[in-house]
Amino acid sequence: MTFLSALDPSAIDWSRAQFALTACYHWLFVPLTLGLALIMGIMETLYYVKGDAFWKRTAQFWMKLFGINFAIGVATGLILEFEFGTNWSNYSWFVGDIFGAPLAIEGVVAFFMESTFIAVMFFGWNKVSRGFHLASTWLTGLGATISAWWILVANAWMQHPVGMEFNPETVRNEMTSFMAVAFSPSAVVKFLHTVSSGWMTGAVFVVGVCCWFLLKGRNVRMAKASLNVAAVTGVLATLVVMGTGDKSGVVMAQEQPMKLAAAEGLRRGGTQAPFSIVPGVEVPGVLSVLATHDLNGYVPGIDDLLDGYTDAQGVQHLSAEQKIARGKQALQAFGQFRATYKSDPAAAAEARATLQEHLPYFGYGYLTHRSQLEPPVWLVYWSFRLMVGIGSFLMLYLVVALWLQRRDKLATMRWMLWLGVAAVPMVYVAGQAGWVVAEVGRQPWAIYELLPVQAAVSQLPVANIMVTFFLFLLVFTLLLAAEVGIMCKAISRHTAA
Repeated sequence: MTFLSALDPSAIDWSRAQFALTACYHWLFVPLTLGLALIMGIMETLYYVKGDAFWKRTAQFWMKLFGINFAIGVATGLILEFEFGTNWSNYSWFVGDIFGAPLAIEGVVAFFMESTFIAVMFFGWNKVSRGFHLASTWLTGLGATISAWWILVANAWMQHPVGMEFNPETVRNEMTSFMAVAFSPSAVVKFLHTVSSGWMTGAVFVVGVCCWFLLKGRNVRMAKASLNVAAVTGVLATLVVMGTGDKSGVVMAQEQPMKLAAAEGLRRGGTQAPFSIVPGVEVPGVLSVLATHDLNGYVPGIDDLLDGYTDAQGVQHLSAEQKIARGKQALQAFGQFRATYKSDPAAAAEARATLQEHLPYFGYGYLTHRSQLEPPVWLVYWSFRLMVGIGSFLMLYLVVALWLQRRDKLATMRWMLWLGVAAVPMVYVAGQAGWVVAEVGRQPWAIYELLPVQAAVSQLPVANIMVTFFLFLLVFTLLLAAEVGIMCKAISRHTAA
């Protein structure tokens, strides 16, 4: 095993770029899968309750778009998981015992569940009972949601590692509590926030397509009926997004204060910390309220975290230099243990005790300068504002669109209809911006405070990584173009009976 060896910095950068590329493309498909699954389930339920064939035809149309999106989303998701083994083998070895468990459950249980019932959903019309078909539709959506749960559990663990113990003999972190991993506050909040944002994405997509139909004067009844369902779903979803977003802020302040400080561009913190709307425009005290639910709550800034500070409870937090020094002591003790644990049990026991003492700072030992602990502030800062700004606009739009539609006025307001069409790419921009905040904001960590990215990658030739990067870029772009083309053709050719 080549554990945490010195690597070409270019290999690290290209490995990160390749994973980011795959993740960004994958997240173009996942939220729409989650959102359309909910909306088409509601529509088929209306068909089951009312017995009106109109709702059957309407549900079938949205199912067609769901199927196109689902098929291409699977392809990018599979590649994403394989990259952990190819480009991030040190990471996979170091925490595979923990990280692999939720991914295995996702593949064996959730993916097979949705793959099974999706076949009944598409091919079971008039072959199985209405009740069984309805159950299959909802179980397809439930399978996709459960799949998201386990993937987000894995991601949340990277953000806040819990439920494990480091074994220096195997050089692996071993799981000690599955429940701690599966139901950590980070995992629960991330799941609720991410899935509800997917519901919002699906709602905005359906509203956008319906607005296009209304602009063209086609499929008017279906468009109005679908818009009603989607707008109500979207408004409710945005309320969940707002609530979980607030909770995410509290969890972030507790577990990843540097990410919060970067998202706010906060150099020096304190009590009654201000919330930055844009540079130079601040609202006093709001950040303290959002982060601690207390106007006088203490929020550390970037420089506080690097220099060391004392929190409101009187706890002294170490400076970056102190953490790095203790991390290097941990690495030195780890090396001594590995060299002696078979030949000199006494020396190994002493080294192990030192390692255990400094283990919370293990990952810091691979850093050389405090500046490495500061993420790209400008990128995190503006991504956060893009996410919140677009999300707020879309929430307002859905409320207004629903109000107008209930009064049968929306179809006559072409500028509102064009806004609905424009909202579709906007919701995707907001989703991507949210993941930039989540992932770039925790840099330089592959696993927060445990394993930096430069220690997690595989020893691969840079040329190989570059070739696969551009190959994936080409393939993913072609897949995306194919999906958009097929969807546009399906929408433009659809004629509701």
